[in-house]
Amino acid sequence: QVQLFESGGGLVQAGGSLRLSCAASGRTFRNYVMAWFRQAPGKGREFVAAIKWSSGNTYYADSVKGRFTISRDSAKSTVSLQMNSLNPEDTAVYFCAADPKTYFTGAPSEYGYWGQGTQVSVSS
Repeated sequence: QVQLFESGGGLVQAGGSLRLSCAASGRTFRNYVMAWFRQAPGKGREFVAAIKWSSGNTYYADSVKGRFTISRDSAKSTVSLQMNSLNPEDTAVYFCAADPKTYFTGAPSEYGYWGQGTQVSVSS
């Protein structure tokens, strides 16, 4: 059974950085796409970034391109999201997601496995 566990959230001032980690367990993720989504209060779940585990190819939402970097560590079975130049609009609960697929998608409905989320708050 796939399990995803996020960590690394917290409170940071605008312009600061945070690094989120997602520990993945339960199977080999070689054929998976791993992704980060976020959900702000009163809003829907928004795609942030994704990575193909096997190739390391990445895909970003326009709102975070150039500021956020997604990566994976196969030895530790973790996916990370380095977030720089944070602004208050980045405040949300951040979720790690996974699904066995060969293409990128930003649709939450296409990911079958989810973590419990970690809160990121950016103060102005």
